Amino acid sequence: MPLRRTQSLGLEPLRLLTDLNVSVWLAAAVLAAALVIKLPSIVKMWRDPLLRAVGGLLLFGCVLFVFAAPSTIAWTNRVTGVPNIAAPWVYSLMTALCASWLLLIVVWRNGPDRADVTRRVTRWVVTVYAGVVATLWMLFALADAPVERTRDLDTYYANTPFMREQILLYLLAHTLACSITARLIWNWIRGDGLDAWLRWGLRILAVGYSLNLLYDATKLTAVTARWAGHDLDWLSTDVASAAACVAAILVAIGFIVPHAGQYLQEKWRLRTLRRRLRPLYVLTRSATGSREPFNPSATGDLRLLRRETFIRDALLQLSRYLDEDLHARSHTAALRLGHGPERAEALAAAVTLLDAVDRRRRHPDSEGNGSPDTAYLMREIQAVSQALRHRDELEAVRAHATTPAENARA
Repeated sequence: MPLRRTQSLGLEPLRLLTDLNVSVWLAAAVLAAALVIKLPSIVKMWRDPLLRAVGGLLLFGCVLFVFAAPSTIAWTNRVTGVPNIAAPWVYSLMTALCASWLLLIVVWRNGPDRADVTRRVTRWVVTVYAGVVATLWMLFALADAPVERTRDLDTYYANTPFMREQILLYLLAHTLACSITARLIWNWIRGDGLDAWLRWGLRILAVGYSLNLLYDATKLTAVTARWAGHDLDWLSTDVASAAACVAAILVAIGFIVPHAGQYLQEKWRLRTLRRRLRPLYVLTRSATGSREPFNPSATGDLRLLRRETFIRDALLQLSRYLDEDLHARSHTAALRLGHGPERAEALAAAVTLLDAVDRRRRHPDSEGNGSPDTAYLMREIQAVSQALRHRDELEAVRAHATTPAENARA
């Protein structure tokens, strides 16, 4: 007969969460969200073994937490009519998740250049963990476990023949996979060539896998205590369950962070580049009387491309009004004012462009100055647009450029 559970202090919040299954369903929801985020990339590049490994990991994790919820465990037992058959099923899902962890690291570390090593290790991992799954079901078939336990099966049957070996087997397989995965990821983090988002994602993954070891430690401690005649069931039912849920959430976040971070960073970069072009866009729009096409459903890169195209088309219309002599004098004036070569070139181009807009407004039918060199103006629209933000510097350059050389020397 199982021992009576001893009372433990400070565990009421954990017990409340486990009783309501909040943490289990939260972990399943986070894993499902990560899978949804990754799914388009997985479908698009299905031949990529790394993406397939990530997809398998997230899928197994999500299914595992759905079936590990006490309410789902009771439903599985009731539908099949076999008491505690949910145990080998959940253990099998956990073992498959362990295999997916190892496969992910193998594919990730070896890369496409070592495909032969990846295939060999993959066959080894699949063979070993498939054998573990088969053994779990064989041990359950041999065991006698008539009393349904939805939350404390590991400690309740810790001394039952064959159930004892089944519990120990899945915990050892889980511990081995967590230890190897966490160690390999920490070694990976210490390497070079990782961008910031990927490095942060790996750190969160490493913490998540390390936290899984707390799950194994508390489970093994509670089971071992039962073997010694003591009662530490709260470690298994409360602490271990909470550790597993937090670990799963961290693993899901670890996969989301690199993808979401790079996506948001690219969105911010495109938005920033488009916003920096606004001064030049406003100037060319007022000069030409037209505006860039607007489409609210357009992607960020398409909006940036349309703004750049509009600006360059407008600059072509203004090019015949550009004064090359003014540009040369403005460049010299900017250098004399202490600006660097690149900044001086941008200020000189901005002064010349403002003069061209003014001349076109005053003399719209003028033939202009022929075909001036517009290569810099077309190429460095970002620098010119930023120069237009500093009207005081532009006025200073314009004033020095239009002052007679004698007065300037004086």
